[in-house]
Amino acid sequence: CFVSAETGSGLNQLLNIITKLMPSPYEANPPQFMKGEGESAKPIEVTANPDDHFIGHVFKIKVDPYIGRMGIFRIHQGTIKAGDQVFIGERRKAFKVAHLYRLQGKDTIEIASGVAGDICAVSKIDELHFDAVLHSSHDEDQYHLSSISLPPPMHGVALELQRRGDEKKLSDALHRLTAEDPSLVLEYNAQANETVLRGIGDLHLRLVLERMKDEYELDVATRPPKISYRETVTRKAEGHHRHKKQTGGAGQFGEVHLKIEPLPRGAGFEFVNKVVGGSIPSQFIPAVEKGVRQLMDDGAVAGYPLQDVRVIVYDGKHHPVDSKEVAFVAAGKKAFANAIGKAAPIVLEPIAHVEVTTTGDHVGDITGHLAGVRGRIHGNDTVSGNQVRITAEVPVSELGDYQTTLKSLTGGEGAFTMAFDHYDAVPPDVQKRLIQEFRPSDD
Repeated sequence: CFVSAETGSGLNQLLNIITKLMPSPYEANPPQFMKGEGESAKPIEVTANPDDHFIGHVFKIKVDPYIGRMGIFRIHQGTIKAGDQVFIGERRKAFKVAHLYRLQGKDTIEIASGVAGDICAVSKIDELHFDAVLHSSHDEDQYHLSSISLPPPMHGVALELQRRGDEKKLSDALHRLTAEDPSLVLEYNAQANETVLRGIGDLHLRLVLERMKDEYELDVATRPPKISYRETVTRKAEGHHRHKKQTGGAGQFGEVHLKIEPLPRGAGFEFVNKVVGGSIPSQFIPAVEKGVRQLMDDGAVAGYPLQDVRVIVYDGKHHPVDSKEVAFVAAGKKAFANAIGKAAPIVLEPIAHVEVTTTGDHVGDITGHLAGVRGRIHGNDTVSGNQVRITAEVPVSELGDYQTTLKSLTGGEGAFTMAFDHYDAVPPDVQKRLIQEFRPSDD
């Protein structure tokens, strides 16, 4: 059967073949709808009967320049008509289907109704999102499809606007693009003050950036995202600081003695008050903690947030007139800095769990490369046939362009996934470089 999309030749014959040979919605394997969440979720049978309650599934969000935000859905059960009241998931409030559309190529054709098996669209419903279930009765409030497995976003770029004043336009564009493509992930790194866009690969992101330029007239530069390093201490230490400031009027006075000790990886931060006898009045203890937390956020040796530290405040002094909150904030911060300098501080880097799948003849090249970028190989196992999966722990800083590297090593026959696993100490040469690059503030 020869068909020309340009002239329409052969379309009738193709449609006849589809009608005769392809399964109808009654015969096709139905998608698995569930009711409830977690272990209590139960499978639900959905039939392609046009007379039953309407059930549809939104599989794509599209932003049309003329019609606006559109939710494209397949009808799995029942019938939908323009003017119907429809619910989204478990929302108690229904929306009215003002207009119902069928998409035909680039054309959007308004229709009166759709039945089971049809693919339709509705517009200007902001609450619609990818994977939403539409239904006409509260009986289906907890219905959802079995989770759709999307490829994890393995490649990320930090975005930098080239023109001032485009911030609102960039925000709107990213909101629309991520709504249309659920495999895009948008992150904001507050520590680095950067917006990071992640996708399934370099080509994926390049196409998105081209759309931003062509459709939204945005000039955006990209660079590799900054690495989220952390700091910690490796031994116990004590710190002390007396903050004393005298001006023409009332002065400032606060003195803090504290101890610090390392906590296990991932334990976070603990602040313990062991002051007795009122050497630091109880109303100033929160100010001491505030000063400590300021340094936790700012970093002490390389400018990265501190973690896995316990701080114990055990003594201090105050003045009945000059002691105030600002004095104990400063004293707490500088006493903490004094202790950190004695506690053998180190810089930590994020470590990713990496799984690489490739053919057996590329295993040696891949493991050799991973070992060369400070990776720890956990092992490899046969997945199926000649496919082998290699697992390793690799510093995130070494994986910035790993997709391109893997393509070069395997001739395009490899795939990988990565996910954050834990933090670990950086090598001494890396720590030295990071400390040298740090420019601490005067306060």
